[in-house]
Amino acid sequence: MSTYRISQLAERCGVPATTLRFYEDAGLLPAERTPSGYRIYGEDAVERLDFISSAKLLGLALEEIRELLDVREEGVCAAVRTRMVPLVAGRIAETEGRIAELSAFSAHLAAVHTDLSGPAPEGGCRPDCGCTTGPATAGPVPVTLSRTRPAAPAPAAEPWRNAPVACTLGSAELEGRAQEWRQLVEQAEKREEIPDGLRLTFPATAELAGQVAALAAAEQGCCSFFDFTLHLSPAALELTVRAPEAAAPLLADLFGVTA
Repeated sequence: MSTYRISQLAERCGVPATTLRFYEDAGLLPAERTPSGYRIYGEDAVERLDFISSAKLLGLALEEIRELLDVREEGVCAAVRTRMVPLVAGRIAETEGRIAELSAFSAHLAAVHTDLSGPAPEGGCRPDCGCTTGPATAGPVPVTLSRTRPAAPAPAAEPWRNAPVACTLGSAELEGRAQEWRQLVEQAEKREEIPDGLRLTFPATAELAGQVAALAAAEQGCCSFFDFTLHLSPAALELTVRAPEAAAPLLADLFGVTA
């Protein structure tokens, strides 16, 4: 039977060693120890990682994945499927809610874009000119991209502060994602460092708002410890990014915040 050191398993499965250590601490991926203290994994670790990765792609929480792994250890596929059905149904409901949220955001952007594309009034800006107050709503429209599930009990304030700092992307994917953020951050007209993160201000264009929302949602799919908030007004689009102290190096790498 094949065995792997942590670096070998990381290379075999394309999962960073830091994530493997986190999975072990979370009870998802047990490891044996050599007399000298090195982690040793069996061939079953490869299958467990495949299962964990598939479950993460479904948006399942670590607690749910741990429970599924326990059921899977019993060796009855039907039991695993029975437990997964309500979990996947919950993710469907959550996804439909997020789609509705982003659809409303897109509709507001379209209304603002249409108004701003029309003829401008003579003279300077005034409260009813459309530059500071859109026709569809007064004031900013907040869109918070959150992994909080509506069916769950009310979470503690700012749950991202206690989220595990671990990314499920492989090294190649991680570099590609970082490049996407750097290209987006370059388009910001203003940046302001705030406690736990920063606030970026972009032009209020429909295309750019869609890019920001899509990238923030993708980032939360692999790094739930990030907290993103979008605020749209006819004059500007603001993105607020926050993360726990342990994630300061990653926050600095993606957004240029002083770690």
